[in-house]
Amino acid sequence: MDKIFYRMSMLTEDVKKAVERLLKEHDPLSFDGVWGVLRGGVPVAIEVATILDLPLVDSPTADTLICDDVIDSGRTRDAYPLNIFLALHLKYIGQGVPIGRTYWAKEIEGWVVYPWEPEKPARDISDHVVRMLEYIGENPSREGLEETPERVVKSWNELYGGYKKDPSDVMKVFEDDSCDEMVVLKDIEFYSTCEHHMIPFFGKCHVGYVPDGKVIGVSKIARLVEVFARRLQIQERMTQQIAEALMVNLKPKGVMVVCEAKHLCMVARGVGKQNSVMVTSSIKGNFEDEKTRGEFLRLIGK
Repeated sequence: MDKIFYRMSMLTEDVKKAVERLLKEHDPLSFDGVWGVLRGGVPVAIEVATILDLPLVDSPTADTLICDDVIDSGRTRDAYPLNIFLALHLKYIGQGVPIGRTYWAKEIEGWVVYPWEPEKPARDISDHVVRMLEYIGENPSREGLEETPERVVKSWNELYGGYKKDPSDVMKVFEDDSCDEMVVLKDIEFYSTCEHHMIPFFGKCHVGYVPDGKVIGVSKIARLVEVFARRLQIQERMTQQIAEALMVNLKPKGVMVVCEAKHLCMVARGVGKQNSVMVTSSIKGNFEDEKTRGEFLRLIGK
């Protein structure tokens, strides 16, 4: 993810922009003071209090203006459901973050590194892993865990590397009018992570398509599966994404994708069903024809 380095020289200007939004709808006298979410909200709150000539408060009431540096998921803001919320930046607008009582200076994408944060975000993230280890009852300082936080963050680059890849970039397509029969690549191993519990699920993916003047390198199909598997996922969506990417980039007569996976959220927790396997499929184009679909299923041994 691209890093955006934010400078203190930008703070006053951006706070003014956010305050201008706020004052179009609210009288500053309606607030009993200003409070900043630790830690990034504190410098923002100081600037806002100065502009609005309001006191800084030690703890917020329902009438306190809450300040923060960035709203991403909205979880912090939603912890104060009765308050008006002001921030420098808003991320992921339109993706579930309600904005009705929120005021901000800029909408942004990417990873913002603020002056009050380390300039190496990976180090900052590893500190959160330390807290996670403490939460489950471990001692992060014991010998076997001393380097675990850094290893965890490093492993994320591989486990979630699909976010950094564009499906169209891994799909090398060749013109070939001679091939008009079904092409199948079966038993493509994949490893993914369930977005509900962040626990792995893994299995095999089978992909088939009927060319329409174009074919794709066989290894590229496997790479395409990796692009979508190496993300927080649900199996149903991953199956659909693989099929849709092939339809968009290859433009075949049809595509069918079948995924079979064992989910550790079923095996290692919850209902504890050790032998359960989930099967999902996505059918596009001429694979909706029963004969074509049946041929594909026979070829993959189903």
